[in-house]
Amino acid sequence: MSSDWSHLLALAESEVNRTTQSLPSALRDKVWHVPVSFERQPDKALQEDGIEPDTLGLFVDEPYSDIGTTTDPLPAQIILFLENIRDAAEGDEAVYQEEVRATLLHELGHYLGLDETDLEERGLA
Repeated sequence: MSSDWSHLLALAESEVNRTTQSLPSALRDKVWHVPVSFERQPDKALQEDGIEPDTLGLFVDEPYSDIGTTTDPLPAQIILFLENIRDAAEGDEAVYQEEVRATLLHELGHYLGLDETDLEERGLA
């Protein structure tokens, strides 16, 4: 698989769209509003916040206790770290696309309120 960023991005965008479209309609309606962004790897600020450098994906949300107390809260979003996913797939394009799918579903689970135990029980850990 090419390590070219535009190729990684195109494959990931296609897989995110395919995965989202394959969800049951009731679930798709809930998750359609969560933006998915793509980064190469967690940046220095995320790493300083405790995010491991090899993290594949991240669900970001304003903490419940802070709702209404900040002037510029971040909206809920999912970040996929494409170079880390490529590395986990060992350069195999099919494995990369499956890992994008699995990581997206894992982070959507967090968006829907599932914790790590819930995700494990559903095979999404």
